[in-house]
Amino acid sequence: MKANLAKFLVTASLTALAAPAFAAEDCGSVSIAEMNWASAGVAAWVDKIILEEGYGCDVTLVTGDTMPTFTSMNEKAEPDMAPELWVNAVKVALDAAVAEDRLVTAAPLLSDGGVEGWWIPKYIADANPDIKTVADALKHPELFPAPEDPSRGAVHNCPSGWNCQISTANLFKAYDAESKGFDLIDTGSAAGLDGSIANAYERKQGWLGYYWAPTAILGKYEMVSLDWGVPLDKANWDSCTSQADCENPVPNAYPISDVFTVVTKEFSEKAGVAMGYVTTRKWDNQTVGKVLAWMDDNQGNNEDTAYYFLENYKDLWKSWVSEDVAAKVEAAL
Repeated sequence: MKANLAKFLVTASLTALAAPAFAAEDCGSVSIAEMNWASAGVAAWVDKIILEEGYGCDVTLVTGDTMPTFTSMNEKAEPDMAPELWVNAVKVALDAAVAEDRLVTAAPLLSDGGVEGWWIPKYIADANPDIKTVADALKHPELFPAPEDPSRGAVHNCPSGWNCQISTANLFKAYDAESKGFDLIDTGSAAGLDGSIANAYERKQGWLGYYWAPTAILGKYEMVSLDWGVPLDKANWDSCTSQADCENPVPNAYPISDVFTVVTKEFSEKAGVAMGYVTTRKWDNQTVGKVLAWMDDNQGNNEDTAYYFLENYKDLWKSWVSEDVAAKVEAAL
């Protein structure tokens, strides 16, 4: 009897010791794209912390952008995971990759979708109630002076590498903005785009250009989204408006963006129970806006803000994981 008890205790101990190793081996090494905009960067760090502390994964973050990251995942199966992919930008290619079993769409990270468009400051909209649409705004280049040539109007574009740079350029052409006195302004980076809005607000000047929600900037600076004057033509959007080789773009409207986590097929097969987390976790725009506002006010980086979220929104993230995983993550905070 004593021998059997001793054998049981040894077996139980070995099983307990093996459990974390098995979990780590099950999940293994994971590479996650840390995109260069705030909500996606914070999401990448939240995933890193939860996957490492809760599931024993070995996580590496790699710098990402929408188009380069998607192309690399589709063609090279690297990185393993893009936590916040605005899939409207790559809808046709993503559908093909999913159908051909290269990529897998997981949770809709932004549960109520992402909003894209061209915006103007609310004080400009209030002072000019006739400006409701993009076409209305393009009648008034004098209200939206270009930084290098105030005699011209400006439409501020996205940074290089973002698909919105392509769609904004196509829409700039479709609405014949150049002949109406406007220049398309390269903002250079996410910080440059944000700074152009902040500078306009500080000077109470006009600003016109691309932006999206949820973001801290639109929480801090009240902006109005312009109507496109036409309904969304989704087929044309997928085949032309969002494509770099669109020769004859026509007026169109931004769709409400589906924002999903996308993983490689290899990751979905090796991640084990961690894949359950990836297919479950999501947050709404209001939560993201509050978290990003804290980030902005406290000059936090992606890691700081991820820990702030995990410490202050426990009811939300604990609903994404099992009780034992939640306990492990909470103990690491």
